[in-house]
Order: sequence, then structure tokens, then C-alpha cells
Amino acid sequence: CSAARWRDMALDEINSALDAGLLPVITGGTGLYIRTLTEGLSPMPIVPDEVRQALNAEVRAEGNEAFHKRLAAEDPEMGARLHPGNTQRLVRAMEILMHTGKSLAYWQSQPPVPPPAHLRFITIVLLPPRDWLYARCNARFNIMLDMGGLQEVRNFPAPDAARTWPLHKALGYPELRSYLNGETTLDDAINAAQQSTRRYAKRQMTWFRGQTRADIEIVQPDINLLDDILSL
Repeated sequence: CSAARWRDMALDEINSALDAGLLPVITGGTGLYIRTLTEGLSPMPIVPDEVRQALNAEVRAEGNEAFHKRLAAEDPEMGARLHPGNTQRLVRAMEILMHTGKSLAYWQSQPPVPPPAHLRFITIVLLPPRDWLYARCNARFNIMLDMGGLQEVRNFPAPDAARTWPLHKALGYPELRSYLNGETTLDDAINAAQQSTRRYAKRQMTWFRGQTRADIEIVQPDINLLDDILSL
């Protein structure tokens, strides 16, 4: 799901809620996606799935280094920006170039499409104490295991190419796959996955502080903040 597609889906749900007389609440997670909704998004053409699938097959056949070299020859600006190991972004840059004849950099430089004028967003950022957050991260991963997370990883194929798939970046997947491959113990895999989750949460906190214009920041639960929210 791209940020642009998510934005369109979110707007549909927001309008449905408003039509029903309800207050929409959008939650993150993924701050970049929410920012496309609240602040706008550069216009980006929709590329047919078959184009993306063909390019993914080409990357697997020729390798990332060769594919990156080809992109750099056709689109020097994006070639200079992107690391050869970032398969997803390489394919994205090439598919936009092939489908539109213009660089992804061109589309990203276009003025953003603003959010609908009838909507007003209030941004509330939750910034809990780090020790509390990290304990929740650890518990979250244990719950994932209790709900069958290990079996879910086992059900996925594990070819060498999987290391370039977006799936390999999913929290817990590479660690549990290493255990299933006999490369580590289950306890060590769990500890590593919990650490990855904590690091991700830390990056989220840094992103929210630096990239989000919050109307209200909540550090501790406080019922009195409800009055502040309702007054905005």
C-alpha cells in the first residue's frame, strides 16, 4: 500500500464517518502516511501492477548492482540518490520513469495536493516514558509469539531472494527466520526481535518530535487533557 493509496482510502473512511455524524480518529504508527493526509502529497501517477512485477523479476534476474547501474544511466538523479541494495526504491524509481517518461525526482518536486478544505486536523502525539514503552515492546513480541508468530514465519518460503523482500524488514521476521534456519537459538532470536522493536519505537519517537507539528503532546495519561483537546 503506497502513501497515496492509503490517503485515498483514509479519506473515504473519514467522509463515511462524518456522514454518519461520527468523529474520525486516525491513529499511527506510520507518521509519514498520516502526514500525507494532514499536509498533502505530491501528485504521483499510478503505475500498473504488471509493470512493477516485471521490474521485480528483472532485479532478481540481473541483480541489484546491474539494475542500479541501468537506472543511473537513464535517471542520473535518482541513481545518485538510491543505494543499490534498496530493491523497493530502485523498482519504484524505474517504474515511474518507464510509465511516465519523467524521473521520480520530478514528481516529488511538484507542489503537494492539499487535504480537502472541509477537514480540520488536530494532531495528538503520544510520547510515553521510555522504560514503559520498551516494556510494552517486549510484551508485544511475546504476544505475537503466543498468537502463532513463529508458525506464520515458518509458512513463508525462505529462498535467498527473500532477503531483498520488504517482508525481511518486518519486525521479528528476520530473527525468527534465523532461528528456523538453525542459525541461532529461539531465546536469542526473541531477544534480538525485541531489541529491533525497541529501536524502531525509538526511531518513531525521534521522527514524531522532529517531523510532526503536534497540537498536544501526551507524556502521561491525564484526563484533564480532554478539555484541552475539546477546546481546539
